[in-house]
Amino acid sequence: MRGRLAALGLVATLAASTTALATVAWAADPLNVCLDEDRPPLSAHHRGKPDSGFDVLLAQAIADRMGRPLRIQWFESKLDEDSSPQLETNALLSDGRCSLVGGYALTTDSLVKPGVPTARLPDFAGATRDDRRRRVSLGELAPTRPYVYSPMTVVLGPKARDRKINDIGDLAGLRLAIESGSLGDAILMTFDKGRLIDNITHLVPARDDLLGALDRGDYDATLIDLARYDAHRAAHPDTAISASGYYYPIGANRGYVGLGSDPALIEAVNKALTDLAAEGKIAEFGKQAGLTYLPPREPAILGDVWTKIIQR
Repeated sequence: MRGRLAALGLVATLAASTTALATVAWAADPLNVCLDEDRPPLSAHHRGKPDSGFDVLLAQAIADRMGRPLRIQWFESKLDEDSSPQLETNALLSDGRCSLVGGYALTTDSLVKPGVPTARLPDFAGATRDDRRRRVSLGELAPTRPYVYSPMTVVLGPKARDRKINDIGDLAGLRLAIESGSLGDAILMTFDKGRLIDNITHLVPARDDLLGALDRGDYDATLIDLARYDAHRAAHPDTAISASGYYYPIGANRGYVGLGSDPALIEAVNKALTDLAAEGKIAEFGKQAGLTYLPPREPAILGDVWTKIIQR
């Protein structure tokens, strides 16, 4: 009997030791987070300059809470009509480039199961010629809790800086500029059965400088993501454009996404986010990065964006 009890005790000790070793090994592994290299003030990675941005500060704080070193995999997301942030994000995760992607817009459309089995990777730091050619088998995305609210806002040019904007209808009579295929484009073009169409000029994403044209006075107003205005203001302290203070009522929260095959990671990140938010740290990171920080709003995951816009 004593021998049997001793054997059972040894098994229990070995099992506990194995679990402890696995936990230590997991904690020692870097927390790999993919961030967009050119999305200030959320994230920025430029040669000769230190990495910066709200998402950089937040990722480091989460890694610290988890007792893991942080490793950032920088990637480039092209702003054009042919790109798919959902597929690019999934490809990065499914290829093992990172286990989390930060700053992801949490909508039902962006989290659905991919309609294609494979996708190409976006350009990323360290990519080879083969990486740019091959396709990656995709998994399913799993979101964390959101950590920031990202609304659309009206930005005014110098000739319209005194215009009071309380609704999209207050843009009537102004020279409007918008990037083709953007969310702002859909909002302005469909507003009140197309009432603003004759005043809208479409610019090509990544080719035309929307905020530069607005700054020069070529146009009077646009509708863009609030963080883009923050980035322009930081890069051009003497800018002539100004924030209207109006936020379009349909906006998305941003959070992290990982793969559904790693629920333990999502749970650990959610705990870190909950603690950081309760301590006021997330808002503090926004202030440090020059981001107009707005806390997440309900619903945590936005429903069918396009239907909501058309119905308005």
